[in-house]
Amino acid sequence: MLVRQSSPSQHTTVTIAGVPVGGPSMVVIAGPCAAESETQLRTVAECLTCLDIRLLRAGVYKPRTSPYSFQGLQDEGLQLLHDIKRAYGLGIVSEVMSVAHLERACEVFDCFQVGSRNMQNFELLKALGQVRKPVLLKRGLAATIEELLGAAEYILAGGNQQVILCERGIRSFDPATRNVLDLGAVALLKRLTHLPVIVDPSHATGRRELVIPAARAAVAVGADGLIVECHPIPQQSVSDAAQALSLDELEQLVRETARVAQAVGRQLPCPVERAA
Repeated sequence: MLVRQSSPSQHTTVTIAGVPVGGPSMVVIAGPCAAESETQLRTVAECLTCLDIRLLRAGVYKPRTSPYSFQGLQDEGLQLLHDIKRAYGLGIVSEVMSVAHLERACEVFDCFQVGSRNMQNFELLKALGQVRKPVLLKRGLAATIEELLGAAEYILAGGNQQVILCERGIRSFDPATRNVLDLGAVALLKRLTHLPVIVDPSHATGRRELVIPAARAAVAVGADGLIVECHPIPQQSVSDAAQALSLDELEQLVRETARVAQAVGRQLPCPVERAA
């Protein structure tokens, strides 16, 4: 199937570990930027369970600007995610950086994330076209819409129809925010393509206090879901601490976006009260 839709009514729903993305219900994918420890992951997993969030994001292979920054727990992180998955029944969404990661990650990940730096890693995209698991494809740092759709086409052309597009902000001249969240692109992608489109307000803004407002706007413009970063103690996160929500803030995000979703004819489960 080509990435562009043949009619305005054509929509594809992609299912991650039993969770539909692209249907009437919106999806939230949440978790730490990087898996750090069993305690950290269990604390987050318990929170997600209470909030009825069924998909956990946590990086074990981390592409970093500096080679001296934390690169992820690698195989140790895979084992931690495997254990959390079994203990809490959560689907795992995590990034692969190269073809070499696929075989090991395939046993644990329910959805392969392609980060912005790898959006045009064509050998990786070709390999993901042969994998029969969903792929979350993030827009590149300065990629055009056509370039994003071309990257998605590589995966579809390989036979894997389970592609989710992700707007995560594009690079700008203005350092006030980490990136510029292109909400117009979300609305456009929903018209151009049949694929689900989600938004990453964490990387788009890079600032904790802006994540929830950006998430509300993403829901209002028609996004099929959100992928957000959270941490039990955000200030102690080894990666992207400035944009990570606390677990209380994650609950606030779910509550506020649920109201917006209802206003635009979508559904998002409203969380139960978490124990103090």
